[in-house]
Amino acid sequence: MFIQTEATPNPATLKFLPGRVVMPEGTFDAQDEAAAEASPLASRLMSMPEISGVYLGHDFISVTKREGEWQHLKPAVLGAIMEHFLSGAPTVTAGALLGEDPDEEFFDPADAETVENIKELIETRVRPAVAGDGGDITFRGYKDGVVYLNMRGACSGCPSSTATLKHGIQNLLRHFLPEIREVEAVQA
Repeated sequence: MFIQTEATPNPATLKFLPGRVVMPEGTFDAQDEAAAEASPLASRLMSMPEISGVYLGHDFISVTKREGEWQHLKPAVLGAIMEHFLSGAPTVTAGALLGEDPDEEFFDPADAETVENIKELIETRVRPAVAGDGGDITFRGYKDGVVYLNMRGACSGCPSSTATLKHGIQNLLRHFLPEIREVEAVQA
């Protein structure tokens, strides 16, 4: 098994590409050991004291470190990923919550058309680009011209995430939807 690695804009996060599907559908985000329990892979990675977060995408694993240098941590992370896939264990246990709960979204029903346009732009133009960097951005809400987005994986805590939000996503949404005033990041 050959696992490729890619740097991300977040220096604390490294993207691992195992050359196979990690999550057939949905995503999985673990920012602590308790959240990681629903995934044997995330749990294995989070058991390392230097690791602070694991994000599982369709064909990648983003691992965030709290301390240490990647040159020293990378071999252990590669080993844990390889052991997991060779074990045949599932990536996520049956019944584990994948992705976001759509009930957590908030917006005025009168803004439903605007929200649908926002979601379409995020799905078609933003998420594919962000996934390439080992992260994800999902819609959380819309109120008074402000779009609220949740940043996960490599995007969460990334030094350039503010620039991505304000100069990239905000400008894109304003271009297509002039009623958008601002874009803000929120925690899930």
